[in-house]
Amino acid sequence: MDNKLAVFFPGIGYHIDKPLLYYSRKLAASFGYRTADISYTDMPMKIKGDPVMMKKAASIAFEQASKQLDDLLFEGCDDLIFAGKSIGTVALAKYAKEHSLNVKQIWYTPVEATLGYASSDVISFIGDADPWSDVEALKKRAESAGIELYSYSDCNHSLETGDALTDIKNLMDVMKKTSDFLAR
Repeated sequence: MDNKLAVFFPGIGYHIDKPLLYYSRKLAASFGYRTADISYTDMPMKIKGDPVMMKKAASIAFEQASKQLDDLLFEGCDDLIFAGKSIGTVALAKYAKEHSLNVKQIWYTPVEATLGYASSDVISFIGDADPWSDVEALKKRAESAGIELYSYSDCNHSLETGDALTDIKNLMDVMKKTSDFLAR
Protein backbone atom coordinates (compact mmCIF):
# COMPACT_ATOMS: atom_id res chain seq x y z
CA MET A 1 0.00 0.00 0.00
CA ASP A 2 1.19 3.49 -0.82
CA ASN A 3 2.39 5.69 1.99
CA LYS A 4 1.09 9.10 0.91
CA LEU A 5 1.14 12.25 3.03
CA ALA A 6 -0.26 15.73 2.39
CA VAL A 7 0.71 18.54 4.76
CA PHE A 8 -1.27 21.80 4.88
CA PHE A 9 0.26 25.17 5.80
CA PRO A 10 -2.18 27.98 6.63
CA GLY A 11 -1.78 31.68 6.11
CA ILE A 12 -2.21 34.32 8.77
CA GLY A 13 -5.93 34.32 9.50
CA TYR A 14 -6.55 31.77 6.74
CA HIS A 15 -6.89 28.44 8.48
CA ILE A 16 -7.59 24.88 7.38
CA ASP A 17 -11.34 25.43 7.66
CA LYS A 18 -11.34 28.15 4.98
CA PRO A 19 -12.34 27.08 1.43
CA LEU A 20 -9.00 26.70 -0.37
CA LEU A 21 -7.38 24.57 2.32
CA TYR A 22 -10.58 22.83 3.44
CA TYR A 23 -11.42 21.50 -0.01
CA SER A 24 -7.87 20.75 -1.07
CA ARG A 25 -7.47 18.73 2.13
CA LYS A 26 -10.64 16.77 1.29
CA LEU A 27 -9.33 16.20 -2.24
CA ALA A 28 -6.01 14.90 -0.92
CA ALA A 29 -7.83 12.51 1.42
CA SER A 30 -9.96 11.28 -1.50
CA PHE A 31 -6.72 10.39 -3.32
CA GLY A 32 -5.59 8.29 -0.35
CA TYR A 33 -3.29 10.79 1.35
CA ARG A 34 -2.92 10.92 5.10
CA THR A 35 -3.22 14.58 6.05
CA ALA A 36 -1.42 16.72 8.60
CA ASP A 37 -1.98 20.36 9.45
CA ILE A 38 0.60 22.94 10.43
CA SER A 39 -0.43 25.68 12.85
CA TYR A 40 1.22 28.88 14.02
CA THR A 41 1.05 30.90 17.23
CA ASP A 42 1.98 34.47 18.07
CA MET A 43 2.05 35.66 14.46
CA PRO A 44 2.22 39.41 13.84
CA MET A 45 -1.12 40.65 12.54
CA LYS A 46 -0.30 43.95 10.83
CA ILE A 47 2.14 42.93 8.14
CA LYS A 48 0.54 43.88 4.82
CA GLY A 49 2.74 46.35 2.98
CA ASP A 50 5.50 46.15 5.60
CA PRO A 51 8.49 44.20 4.23
CA VAL A 52 10.17 43.92 7.64
CA MET A 53 7.04 42.45 9.26
CA MET A 54 6.44 40.16 6.26
CA LYS A 55 9.95 38.79 6.65
CA LYS A 56 9.40 38.35 10.39
CA ALA A 57 6.09 36.54 9.82
CA ALA A 58 7.67 34.25 7.22
CA SER A 59 10.50 33.45 9.61
CA ILE A 60 8.09 32.64 12.45
CA ALA A 61 5.96 30.47 10.14
CA PHE A 62 9.04 28.62 8.90
CA GLU A 63 10.45 28.02 12.39
CA GLN A 64 7.14 26.78 13.79
CA ALA A 65 6.40 24.65 10.72
CA SER A 66 9.89 23.14 10.86
CA LYS A 67 9.41 21.98 14.44
CA GLN A 68 6.09 20.37 13.55
CA LEU A 69 7.45 18.81 10.35
CA ASP A 70 10.40 17.30 12.20
CA ASP A 71 7.85 15.19 14.10
CA LEU A 72 6.29 13.82 10.91
CA LEU A 73 7.66 10.71 9.30
CA PHE A 74 8.63 11.45 5.70
CA GLU A 75 10.89 8.41 5.44
CA GLY A 76 9.25 5.82 3.24
CA CYS A 77 6.68 8.24 1.88
CA ASP A 78 5.87 7.21 -1.66
CA ASP A 79 4.18 10.53 -2.36
CA LEU A 80 4.49 13.77 -0.41
CA ILE A 81 2.46 16.92 -0.98
CA PHE A 82 2.81 20.32 0.68
CA ALA A 83 -0.12 22.70 0.18
CA GLY A 84 -0.23 26.18 1.60
CA LYS A 85 -1.84 29.57 1.60
CA SER A 86 -0.03 32.92 1.55
CA ILE A 87 2.76 33.01 4.16
CA GLY A 88 2.39 29.23 4.45
CA THR A 89 3.71 28.90 0.90
CA VAL A 90 6.99 30.49 1.99
CA ALA A 91 7.34 28.07 4.92
CA LEU A 92 6.57 24.99 2.85
CA ALA A 93 8.75 25.93 -0.12
CA LYS A 94 11.70 26.89 2.09
CA TYR A 95 11.42 23.70 4.14
CA ALA A 96 11.23 21.53 1.01
CA LYS A 97 14.25 23.25 -0.53
CA GLU A 98 16.39 23.23 2.63
CA HIS A 99 15.63 19.55 3.24
CA SER A 100 15.94 18.54 -0.44
CA LEU A 101 12.54 16.88 -0.31
CA ASN A 102 10.93 15.40 -3.39
CA VAL A 103 7.55 17.00 -2.79
CA LYS A 104 4.71 18.26 -4.94
CA GLN A 105 3.75 21.78 -3.90
CA ILE A 106 0.42 23.60 -4.13
CA TRP A 107 0.60 27.34 -3.59
CA TYR A 108 -2.63 29.22 -2.95
CA THR A 109 -1.97 32.97 -3.29
CA PRO A 110 1.78 32.85 -2.70
CA VAL A 111 3.66 35.93 -1.61
CA GLU A 112 6.71 37.05 -3.56
CA ALA A 113 9.21 35.56 -1.08
CA THR A 114 7.89 32.10 -1.96
CA LEU A 115 9.46 32.29 -5.41
CA GLY A 116 12.90 32.40 -3.81
CA TYR A 117 12.43 28.71 -2.95
CA ALA A 118 10.82 27.56 -6.20
CA SER A 119 11.06 23.97 -7.31
CA SER A 120 9.93 22.11 -10.40
CA ASP A 121 6.78 20.35 -9.22
CA VAL A 122 4.51 23.28 -8.27
CA ILE A 123 1.03 24.46 -9.13
CA SER A 124 0.07 27.95 -8.04
CA PHE A 125 -2.99 30.21 -7.94
CA ILE A 126 -3.20 34.00 -7.61
CA GLY A 127 -5.85 36.67 -7.92
CA ASP A 128 -4.98 39.54 -10.22
CA ALA A 129 -6.32 41.98 -7.60
CA ASP A 130 -4.30 40.46 -4.75
CA PRO A 131 -3.20 43.40 -2.57
CA TRP A 132 -0.52 41.32 -0.81
CA SER A 133 1.66 40.87 -3.89
CA ASP A 134 2.99 42.63 -6.91
CA VAL A 135 0.99 40.27 -9.10
CA GLU A 136 2.69 41.13 -12.39
CA ALA A 137 6.16 40.68 -10.87
CA LEU A 138 5.06 37.39 -9.31
CA LYS A 139 3.72 36.17 -12.66
CA LYS A 140 7.01 37.01 -14.39
CA ARG A 141 9.08 35.29 -11.72
CA ALA A 142 6.82 32.22 -11.82
CA GLU A 143 7.12 32.03 -15.59
CA SER A 144 10.92 32.35 -15.39
CA ALA A 145 11.01 29.56 -12.80
CA GLY A 146 8.73 27.32 -14.89
CA ILE A 147 5.97 27.36 -12.27
CA GLU A 148 2.45 26.55 -13.36
CA LEU A 149 0.55 29.69 -12.24
CA TYR A 150 -3.15 30.35 -12.71
CA SER A 151 -4.51 33.87 -12.34
CA TYR A 152 -8.11 34.77 -11.56
CA SER A 153 -9.67 38.09 -12.63
CA ASP A 154 -10.69 40.58 -9.97
CA CYS A 155 -9.80 38.16 -7.16
CA ASN A 156 -8.22 39.20 -3.87
CA HIS A 157 -5.80 37.35 -1.59
CA SER A 158 -8.45 34.73 -0.80
CA LEU A 159 -9.26 34.29 -4.51
CA GLU A 160 -12.58 36.02 -3.96
CA THR A 161 -14.30 38.78 -5.93
CA GLY A 162 -17.13 39.58 -3.54
CA ASP A 163 -19.72 37.93 -5.80
CA ALA A 164 -20.64 34.59 -4.25
CA LEU A 165 -21.47 32.77 -7.48
CA THR A 166 -18.29 33.96 -9.20
CA ASP A 167 -16.29 32.93 -6.14
CA ILE A 168 -17.85 29.46 -6.14
CA LYS A 169 -17.14 29.09 -9.87
CA ASN A 170 -13.51 30.12 -9.34
CA LEU A 171 -13.16 27.79 -6.35
CA MET A 172 -14.50 24.93 -8.46
CA ASP A 173 -11.90 25.69 -11.16
CA VAL A 174 -9.08 25.90 -8.59
CA MET A 175 -10.12 22.59 -7.02
CA LYS A 176 -10.42 20.90 -10.44
CA LYS A 177 -6.87 21.99 -11.27
CA THR A 178 -5.75 20.89 -7.79
CA SER A 179 -7.39 17.51 -8.31
CA ASP A 180 -5.69 17.08 -11.69
CA PHE A 181 -2.36 17.98 -10.06
CA LEU A 182 -2.90 15.42 -7.29
CA ALA A 183 -3.69 12.77 -9.90
CA ARG A 184 -0.37 13.23 -11.75
